[in-house]
Amino acid sequence: MNSEFAVRSMRPGELELVLEWARQEGWNPGLDDSLAFNEADPSGFFVGSIGEVPVGSISVVKYGDIFAFLGLYIVHPDFRGKGYGKAIWAAGIASAGDRTIGLDGVAAQQDNYRKAGFEPAYSTIRYGGVAISLPVSTLVAQPVLDSRLEGLQRYDSAIFPQPRDVFLAAWCTARKGRRSAVVRKSHKIRGYGTIRRCYEGYKIGPLFANDADSAAALLAELIPEAKGAAVFIDIPAENREAVALAEGIGLQPVFETTRMYRGPAPAIPLKHVFGVTTLELG
Repeated sequence: MNSEFAVRSMRPGELELVLEWARQEGWNPGLDDSLAFNEADPSGFFVGSIGEVPVGSISVVKYGDIFAFLGLYIVHPDFRGKGYGKAIWAAGIASAGDRTIGLDGVAAQQDNYRKAGFEPAYSTIRYGGVAISLPVSTLVAQPVLDSRLEGLQRYDSAIFPQPRDVFLAAWCTARKGRRSAVVRKSHKIRGYGTIRRCYEGYKIGPLFANDADSAAALLAELIPEAKGAAVFIDIPAENREAVALAEGIGLQPVFETTRMYRGPAPAIPLKHVFGVTTLELG
């Protein structure tokens, strides 16, 4: 290992570099994900660098005092097999303190994650393709208004393991290639979702809803944003209603990961998770 190697917090502009690495790995991040990622936890992003040159990365975003999520664990191909990844991993894990850490692991790495103390919780399947139709619902979703995020944030905190208000304010703000929708009944939120432009097509996430009818209304509102491009949704496999919705509009399985936790697994109501927010941040 080079004597000039060190792990440090990311500097301005380096998260964009790491997301470009993620694109090269085929992870297909959103075009403007760095804006909201930074808001989630500015102290949660690290690079390993040789002098001033970043060679690897990890994010361990802390949500409150009991939960963190690990992602963006990448070593640039030119620097693999030299021990840099282990050092970056150790620094990232240490930054979480005694919090439970979650991650979404591909099959090839799951044995390594087990050795590091992570245990599998459930499978997530990415469904993708060009939607052949819009789902039918008895409800109608509406665009999220930036001035009315408080109720949405409360709804989210009943599903995600910890409140993430600052992140959601950035994630759900409408801008080019990104929009969010909410569905209500009797003035109560029954679900919300976000679609964003990615390097390939669009991703929908989160897609949180009380039931399939509410999720269908959200999809019917969000999918037209893709304008005929491919859409992708990361769905917990055990949510059969979510799988049926995706298959019903012509999407097919294209990728699979396993949610794993180091420490006590949070109680997530997966029947309300019709789409994961992002594999990088949970």
